[in-house]
Amino acid sequence: MTAASVPRDARRSGALGDTIFKAACQGAGIFVLLLLGAIIVGLFIGGWDAFRTFGPAFVTGTDWDPVQEVFGAGVSIYGTVVTAVLALVMAVPVAFGIAFYLTELAPTWLRGPVGTAVELLAAVPSIIYGMWGFFMIVPFMAQTFQPALIDTLGELPVIGALFSGAPFGTGIFTASLILAIMVLPFIAAVMRDVFNTVPPVFKESAYGLGCTTWEVVRNVVLPYTRVSVVGGIMLGLGRALGETMAVTFVIGNANRISTSLFGPGNTIASVVALEFGEATMGSLKLSALLGLGFILFVISFIVLALSRLLLRQRMAK
Repeated sequence: MTAASVPRDARRSGALGDTIFKAACQGAGIFVLLLLGAIIVGLFIGGWDAFRTFGPAFVTGTDWDPVQEVFGAGVSIYGTVVTAVLALVMAVPVAFGIAFYLTELAPTWLRGPVGTAVELLAAVPSIIYGMWGFFMIVPFMAQTFQPALIDTLGELPVIGALFSGAPFGTGIFTASLILAIMVLPFIAAVMRDVFNTVPPVFKESAYGLGCTTWEVVRNVVLPYTRVSVVGGIMLGLGRALGETMAVTFVIGNANRISTSLFGPGNTIASVVALEFGEATMGSLKLSALLGLGFILFVISFIVLALSRLLLRQRMAK
């Protein structure tokens, strides 16, 4: 059927539909930008009093004293970055192993149940992870895991400081472990789905050349899916950076920087969750909390920008 044979009314209707669809898509994209900008501007304006009062010391300072109205974000920034990085260090290898197993090694009848179980982990509310961590993981850490590492690794000359201190159970390491469990299903599900998008002919060709399963995954699957894999990892990192209640239960909520991974600490999200209800409207404390939210947004943006930069450099090679 040629364009001339199509009725004029049908062509007008199709053109009108395309115009409406294009406008709707543009509106959705602009709405996202406006919403993002509104959040950034709102947090910055809300935290302006704290930025103006303390200056750069608000970012680097380690004092958080609501009585004296002295606020510094250094401890919470440290806790946020360390717990998120440790969570990824724990979660990414396990997530890769799960995705590798489900796409290459698991029998067909087992892939469905295991994949469903992984996805169900993502549906568990964070408050449940926090309660489970506090009542189950913290006692195990305090009675078994931490004493064993303190007596062994804690005696080593260089890394011993990371595993020293009293075995309270709560602390940076426990919070990182809970975060790792929470972000694991997101990363594993993304890896599994993108691994399945690799054309079978690519893998079959590699197997035909004599490659092992690991060589196929390393030399074919990962190069083909690296952008999406990094995207899944960044999704997990975003969840780890902003997680609130689960971390609040198990991190210890102490405003100090400890050299030991077993020491207590806090994160930006946990500080905001604990103290936002006590901040009065227009107070310097409320401004400091909103400033913490702005800093968390900036950290997330920097991490995303660095990941994009690394991907662009790899793709250029």
